[in-house]
Amino acid sequence: MTIRLDGQVAIVTGAGQGLGRAHALALAQRGASVVVNDLSDASGRSPNAESVVAEIVKTGGKAMPHGADVADCAQVEGMVRQAVDEWGRVDILINNAGILRDKTFHKMSMDDFRLVIDVHLMGSAYCTKAVWEIMREQSYGRVVFTTSSSGLYGNFGQANYGAAKMALVGLMNTLHLEGAKYNIRVNCLAPAAGTAMTDGLFPEGVYKLLSPESVSPGVVFLVGPDAPSRMILCAGGGSFAVYKGFETEGVCLLPDNLNAEGIAAASAEIGDEKDMQDFTGGFEQTTKFARKGAAKLGIDLTSQVHEGNRQ
Repeated sequence: MTIRLDGQVAIVTGAGQGLGRAHALALAQRGASVVVNDLSDASGRSPNAESVVAEIVKTGGKAMPHGADVADCAQVEGMVRQAVDEWGRVDILINNAGILRDKTFHKMSMDDFRLVIDVHLMGSAYCTKAVWEIMREQSYGRVVFTTSSSGLYGNFGQANYGAAKMALVGLMNTLHLEGAKYNIRVNCLAPAAGTAMTDGLFPEGVYKLLSPESVSPGVVFLVGPDAPSRMILCAGGGSFAVYKGFETEGVCLLPDNLNAEGIAAASAEIGDEKDMQDFTGGFEQTTKFARKGAAKLGIDLTSQVHEGNRQ
């Protein structure tokens, strides 16, 4: 089934070039009206955003530029108000804007650590907060956070970037739960692409293969009417995969081995991947540990667990 976004309004941050530009063009091609956000220059204009808007309009689409700094909550709120004033709603938010300040942690200033957190994490939170009530009221919304393999797996010299990107997974997990009854679906994209941010990191052939345009179909999928929620979609070079965080079944050390030595002795069994689970909420872990402890001690916790699920 063809995914169409006619009549929908999308905001794409950091959309003046690279991945954001490709996302904005892809959404416009599917019928969405697009706010193309890219940080304004000293003159107050955003030439890159204006260029992308011109591309969209030339092909018959609808778009407007906006130069909001995503790390400035007031500017973000102004951008969202402008979108609503122009088109009456906001259906899609692609949190793509980002920066790099790479250094090994022992050389990294805390100012650079904070700056990356402010843009990636707080910028995404500000943008999402600004559209959240709109999406709740219209009982429809699609939000995509841009995470990274640097957060999921780590990357040398990117402590700030990796921390921010993994934090977005935690934000997604909770907003997925809070948005479910309002038909707000929240996902993460983990892209691998040759962009200005990754220039020089890949050999030329790899850089060309990992085009931004090869990633953007994943964004269209994540914001469609039948989109999933709480998915971490990894994308690059036309290939797609899903990252999942599993937890081993684990071992209860009650009543006699609840100490560091007991954990060390049971570490292989604790890490055994048999019966691993993909939890959909934090309370499921709590329930598992309570169940295992109760079984060891011969306690019936059925009523208490049910009571906890109602809270």
